[in-house]
Amino acid sequence: MDCPICGSDEIEILNSKQKSSKKKLMEEYLLKCEDCGHVFKDIISLKKPRPYRLIISEQDKSHKTTIDLSPSDELKTGDVLLSELGQVEVTSIEIKDKRVNKAKLEDVDTIWASSIEIPARIGFSVDLHGEVDSYKVDLERDFEIAPGDIVKIDKHIVKVHVIKTQDRKLTSGFARANVIKRVYSKPVKFNNYDYDLTKDIFKKHKRKKHEGIY
Repeated sequence: MDCPICGSDEIEILNSKQKSSKKKLMEEYLLKCEDCGHVFKDIISLKKPRPYRLIISEQDKSHKTTIDLSPSDELKTGDVLLSELGQVEVTSIEIKDKRVNKAKLEDVDTIWASSIEIPARIGFSVDLHGEVDSYKVDLERDFEIAPGDIVKIDKHIVKVHVIKTQDRKLTSGFARANVIKRVYSKPVKFNNYDYDLTKDIFKKHKRKKHEGIY
């Protein structure tokens, strides 16, 4: 919204009210230009909210529900929505059997999301030269793990070598638990470590390498 007198976009909202018809919502704003002081009105037309199919991932479970959103709005991955099951982060958007990262809501068939009100559950693998100890670990969503970290987990002290996230594999930098799929590590002969994940273990498996860990 720009001032019709001087063209400035430095606009203060003095008041707003909502009007509705059968198909549309009208938002009427009373505005003031902060540069020239001109007071004016502007109206934005929005389509009424409608229910969209929402599938929420909650660690090893998924929940199907709906959420009311305006078809006029745009949605992208990373957006946070307030559903009947709490806050969720959009992870994927489905349009005509295709997954996209950004779309106008009027085109969307299904919204895929993950709960951000529970810990992140990640995989953590320890390479034992022929066998792999594999763990599921529950961490705070903003917990950071980096290649090179020395970690105690269960009876092992290990060095993190690779981190697999939702999008790529990392051998440098760091990643937060909310985007990590699996951490790969190898034992080291150290007594000291950066942090201990033992108390955060949800489940442990022991598998041979050829059974699909790597």
